[in-house]
Amino acid sequence: MIRARTTTGRKARRKNPTPPPDDQWRIPDVLWERIRPLLPRPKRVAAATHNPATDPRKVMDAIFFVLRTGCQWNALNATGVCSSSSAHRWFQTWTKAGVFRKLWARSLKEYDELKGIDWAWQSMDGAMTKAPLGGEKHAAEPHRPGQARRQAEPAVRRPRRAHRPGGGRGQPE
Repeated sequence: MIRARTTTGRKARRKNPTPPPDDQWRIPDVLWERIRPLLPRPKRVAAATHNPATDPRKVMDAIFFVLRTGCQWNALNATGVCSSSSAHRWFQTWTKAGVFRKLWARSLKEYDELKGIDWAWQSMDGAMTKAPLGGEKHAAEPHRPGQARRQAEPAVRRPRRAHRPGGGRGQPE
């Protein structure tokens, strides 16, 4: 009987499997070519001190995935695109560097040149509603000055007796 060999080793046990190339969540090549020049150069770190650098395109794919879906950063770990910690760290770095603001400004300028934006007329939409768990406007005051809201009451105890000689432990007087 011939047994099939199972592959073991690094390639068989990847931490993040390669996602399918056409899953509709990747940045198109045309958009990536516009984003890449806006990214600051990463700082060089000694090779022996950290893991290999994450591909900036995968990081940007992960950031746009979070922004488009509204999922939590930690949900990225299940997608295999990029680790949540890397994506969040680069998001903060690129936000401080103004990458997304520059991308937004360039996109507005390009759209204005193609279609035109009527800057004289603008509108804002919003809604004012009561927060579902916001509490009452005039909530009940605590019964005691030291009692905070939603603080557990102390257990009911028997009333204390008057002081007795011997400490009240049945010791002779």
